[in-house]
Order: sequence, then C-alpha cells, then structure tokens
Amino acid sequence: MAEPTIDPVLLAPRPPCGPDDACEIAARFGLTADDARDLGSERDRTFALLRDGEAIGVLKVSNPAESTDVLDMEAAAVARIAAVDPFLPVARPWLAPGTDIHRLEWTGDGQTHWARLYDVLPGHARHDPTQVGDDALIDWGTITARLARALRGFAHPSSIRRLPWDVQHANRCRAMLPTIREPDARRLVEVVLDRFDDAVAPAWPMLRSQVLHSDLTIDNALVDDDGRITGIVDFGDMSFTALMADLASVVDSLACERPGDGMFRVARLVLDGYQRVTPLEQGELDLLGDLWATRAAVTVAIGAWRAHEGFEERHFAERYTSAALATIEHILTTGWDGTRRALTGAHDDGPGLADRRSSVFGPAVEDLVYDEPIHVSHAEGVWITDVTGRRFLDAYNNVPCVGHAHSRVAEAIARQSRVLNTNLRYLHGGAVELAERLVATLPASLDTVFFVNSGSEANDLAWRLATGFTGHSGGLCTLHAYHGISHALAPFSPEVLPDEMLPSHLERWTPTDTYRGTNTDASSFVDALDRLGARGIAPAMAILDGVLQSDGIHDQAPSLIQELVRLTHDAGGLWVADEVQGGHGRTGEAMWSFERFGIEPDIVTLGKPMGNGHPVAALITRRDIAERMAAHTVFFSTFGGNQVSVVAAHAVLDVLDDERVLPRVVVAGEALRHEIRAASDGFDRVGDVRGVGLANAIEVVLDPSTKEPDPATARALRNALRHHGALVGTTGRAGNVLKVRPPLAFTEAHAPLFGDALRHALADVVG
Repeated sequence: MAEPTIDPVLLAPRPPCGPDDACEIAARFGLTADDARDLGSERDRTFALLRDGEAIGVLKVSNPAESTDVLDMEAAAVARIAAVDPFLPVARPWLAPGTDIHRLEWTGDGQTHWARLYDVLPGHARHDPTQVGDDALIDWGTITARLARALRGFAHPSSIRRLPWDVQHANRCRAMLPTIREPDARRLVEVVLDRFDDAVAPAWPMLRSQVLHSDLTIDNALVDDDGRITGIVDFGDMSFTALMADLASVVDSLACERPGDGMFRVARLVLDGYQRVTPLEQGELDLLGDLWATRAAVTVAIGAWRAHEGFEERHFAERYTSAALATIEHILTTGWDGTRRALTGAHDDGPGLADRRSSVFGPAVEDLVYDEPIHVSHAEGVWITDVTGRRFLDAYNNVPCVGHAHSRVAEAIARQSRVLNTNLRYLHGGAVELAERLVATLPASLDTVFFVNSGSEANDLAWRLATGFTGHSGGLCTLHAYHGISHALAPFSPEVLPDEMLPSHLERWTPTDTYRGTNTDASSFVDALDRLGARGIAPAMAILDGVLQSDGIHDQAPSLIQELVRLTHDAGGLWVADEVQGGHGRTGEAMWSFERFGIEPDIVTLGKPMGNGHPVAALITRRDIAERMAAHTVFFSTFGGNQVSVVAAHAVLDVLDDERVLPRVVVAGEALRHEIRAASDGFDRVGDVRGVGLANAIEVVLDPSTKEPDPATARALRNALRHHGALVGTTGRAGNVLKVRPPLAFTEAHAPLFGDALRHALADVVG
C-alpha cells in the first residue's frame, strides 16, 4: 500500500508521558499538581492537572515530529485572536518561566517533546452532538465565523501543511482506501473522492482562503450543558485553507448521527449563525454539501488507516465511522443538487416547471411571455441568462432601472439587511435624506414625501389624497393606461381591464397618436370631462404616464399637456404625474418625464425602478394636500420607507449620478433607434419607429398606407427576437407595438446587437 503523503506529525507515536511526568512538567511551569488525568488525544498527550481532585490546569505534550515552528504559530494565532476578539473563549498557553516562549522541553524515550500549559476553561468535553440545542447550533456557527474573522490576515509559513483533516488534501486519503475493511464503505468513500475531483478541485482556487482553525469539532471544544462553546482548546490542525473547509468540519461534527433530513436542518442553523458574522458567497454555499461529504469520507479513511497502522485502538479510531457513512449515504440519496438546495434554500428548477406553475398559479395570473418560455437563471446589466447558459439582451425590463444585479444596489441591500430593517415610526436618517434628495429634483412646490412599497400603492395613495383634497370622486386616464392593481387603481389600468368594466366615476381620453397624427388637441380630454359632468361627477385627478408606455409610446406636445393640466385644475382636480415607467432618467432628457412638458404636477408617483426592483416607491406632493389628509387621519405604510428599501433607492440615485446615466441614455436611445430603422429598412410591416431615450416603440402594421395594426406579426416578431437573443414586449391598444424598453445600463455598444437580432427576426417572420 502506498504511504499517504501527509504531515509527519500524524505518523509519529504519541509521547510516552504518564501522570507523574505531567505533574513534574507542570512544576517546571510553576504549577503544583498532585495528580494528572489523561484526557485522550489523537497524536499528543493531554492531561488535566489535579490538586485535591480539582482541575487546576491542562498540560499538552507533543509528539516528537511536532515542529517548534508549528507550536509557535499556534501560540501566535491564539495571541492574535485574543487581541482581535478578546471575548472568544480560546485556551491561551502559559509562558515558560523567565522566557517569552510558550513551551518547555521534555525528553522521553530519548526523544525531545514540547510541553505547553493552559488554564482550565469552563465546560466539559466529549458532548453528545445530538444534544446540542438549536440556539447552541446557531452559536457554533457564529463562533466559527468569529474565529475565522479574528485570524483574517494572520500569516505564518508553517500554515502551509498537508493535514488530511483539511479537505483540500482529501485525495491524499486515496492511499488509505485499502485499509477500509467493508467494501460498501470503501465504495462510498471513493464516490465522494471522485466527486471532489470533479466538482470541488476545479473551484477550489476561487474560494476565499486564509489561516484557519481547520478542525473545530465537538471533540476540540468545551461546551456547557446546552452545547454552547465555552472553550476552544486545540489549534493543532491549523492550516491555510478555504473558509468552507472550516465550516464543513463544524457541520459534519454537529450533524453527526442526526437522522435523515434532520442533518440538513442542523447545517442550516449553523449556517445562519456563521452568516450573522460572515456572509458566504454563492459559490461557497453551493459547495458546502460536497465538502461536508468529503469531510465525512476523510473521517472514514483516516480512522481505518490509523487503526490499521496501530496508532490507535480500532474501536476508538473508528468511533465516528458509522455516523460518517450514514451522512454520506443520505447526501448521495438526496443527490448533490438536492443537497445543495437543502442547504442553501435554492428553489426547485426540476422538470415540468411550466405545468407546475400553471397548476399552482391558476388562470388569473398573467401567462408566460414568448412561445418558448425562458427559464431564467441569473442576470447582470442588460443580460439575462437562462438555465442552459444562453444569454439574452434584455430590451424589455425597465424595473431593474440601472441594470440587473447592479453591485452598488445589491451590496447596499445586503449590508443594510444585516443591520436594521423596520418602519418609519423610528427615527432613521436614511429615509429623511432620501426624501430630501427626491424633493431636490422636483419643483419647489412638491415638498412632502410619502414612502410606500410599489407604484400601485403610490397611485392608490394619490387617488386617496386627490379625493380627500378636492372632495370630488371622478378620475381620468389615457385610453390604454396602466397605473396599478389595487381595487381603486384597477379602473385606471384599462390595459388589463375590459371596457365593459369601466366604472361610472372614471373616464378615459385618447392621447395623441404621433404615427397617425390623430388626437392632437384637447378635444378627447374635454369630451371625457363632459361625460363625467353629465353624470354629476367632478374630477378628483387626472393621471398620466409621461412616456405612455402602455398606450404605445407616443410623444405628446408640451402645449397639449399644459392645456390638459389647466383643464383639470379648472374643473377642480389635481394632476398626477406617474413616473413609475418614465422616471429616473428613462427619457435621458430629464430626471422625470413630466419635465419635458413644462408642467408642475400636484402629485408625482414613483415605483420599483426607484430601488432597481426592490419593493420601494414614493409619492411626492404639496404640503397643503398632505395637510388636508392630516386633518382627518395619518398615513402609515408598515414597511414603506424601511431602511433596506431606502438604501436601495439611495444607491440607484448614486449610480445615476456616478455613471452619468442620463446623458448616456440620450446617446444610447439615438443609437438604438438608428439601428432599428436600419434593420427594418425595406420591411413594410414596420410602420413607425419612435421614442425618447430608452422608451422606444416599433409599430407593426399590415400595410403602411392604411396603417392598420398587425398584432399577429408583432407577437411573431417578439418571439423571433427571443430566438435570436433579444427580449422585447408588446404594447398599445391593438397589441401591435414592440416595446423596446431596456434597463438604463443599455449603452450605444448594445444597439447594433439589437439591430442584428431584429434584422434576423424580420427575415424569419416577414421574409
């Protein structure tokens, strides 16, 4: 059998040191003991020093292969931990009298050994891991992370070691496989080592690594009766390794002998505690199951090998073998991906997902878009990646305003969520500053901010404020608008509400169709007011999305919108600028789309683009409107303006400034429309290309001479674009307008990519 190439310290016999020797050595440290009790150790001798039956110290005598450099590294590490996190219960070695070193020489059987003395720490050893309570499991995770954090930046040349307990060296245990007597057990260990080669070894260089304890287990700690750590007593396996190797040893030790999926629950609690201190990267979490199984496999191999070589009595050497094999068997039965999901809470992307979706969501939820639904995996910037690894240029999603998974926003959310997340009944500067920043971008009269969680809530509140302020009950919106999903707002969303469900207190007007040159004056709006008036209803508010996304993205003349605002005010109503889709620089010309019209709204509403998709929104209005509400009631949104939402919104504003997004949007929008026109040149079905900034429309018609809408071809082009790697939606009353509305991370460089996809899609659909 090939000799495992591991640290020599595991190959040397334990010191021939007895209780009398231990007492003699203790005396040289200045401690008088009348007896000593062997505590057991894998490769050293460890004694409890006793006086009158009471423990007064702990003596550790190393085997002859133990390097003084390693021992000094352990002492230096403990000193570092004590300095960085003095409340960690680490065992600290005594200084040898008259020296500045933490060891004394002892000779046994003609060989030199080094002895170290430690104070007695509270707690007891050899605790049953199945009796560690839930709170204690979480505490184990926290202590493990604190220990690693205290050692962050600690460096020592002796930390580069080949200890088999460190799972990065797991394959050095292959030479131990013949010593595993049971063929089934040998096969399980081999399966795990093969998996390590395939899945872990390639990813290992990407894992965060440092000097770590590396073997924090139930055997290497003292605990109280609940299983909480009261003392960390053994740094003998310290090495430079990945954070996850440290965590795998803890999880393996504590989940030992927990039946079935109970072992995963234990692991999740340990993870919870660990991530209270050190959040783990997704790649680290994804490998925990593999590393846990590897640690269990190493346990089996090392135990069999040590028993075979005579280093320990077999029963003691293999005391964890059956539990380790049970762990491996359950992980393999669950499957590597199933184990990953069990440990990380990842969702189930198994087969039949679309059918399962339909079954549990029911018929009232909007169906999947595209003839071949996209099973998404992740996204970044303007790219969405599906589970096969294919990337799609996202020219559709406006909610991730500054780009999918923008690091500034994502990190702000993660940091704040680990600190505080509660409501506005408590004073917190972030919300106040955010309100001040928003007010500073708006006309001076708009000085009062309400925080809510979505555009629907903002517009619902606008309706409540408007009706309360004016005493009126009527509302006006454009013919095919979308302003929200609440009961009060559904009538303001004819895009998803049939005409026959239009309530009597609401009327719609037809905005200007810039392609057909119709409705260029205020007559449609006047007619809507007259219809309300004929029923004895006065308007409380008129609401407009400044880029008319749902109506087909038609530009409106500033003079016309100014006239509509005047007519609304003359009728006693308020003007609401819905900036959910057109705000935060979507036009590139200004922060808010209403600014293009030269108007001053009474109310401005913002939605989830405000937080890059995080559920945060706002309403900004005049103080006198808010005072009217305050005369009768107060407004409270349970989590409107919570600290996590607020930092997301701050981050979006910061990105808009730092990345100079608005001028970039102007350039990108012009380039995009140029590429669309070039790609569609010669295709009569493309009747019009229009837009402002990154709110753009491609109108599809049956015949450019009649300008009759062609929704069937628009849908076919939407699907063809998807197959050529670009995502758009459809909009407009007839559903014949391709909505090209990418995140604002879209740049001039992306425009030719979209143009190429459109050119291929047009060739496929209309030849």
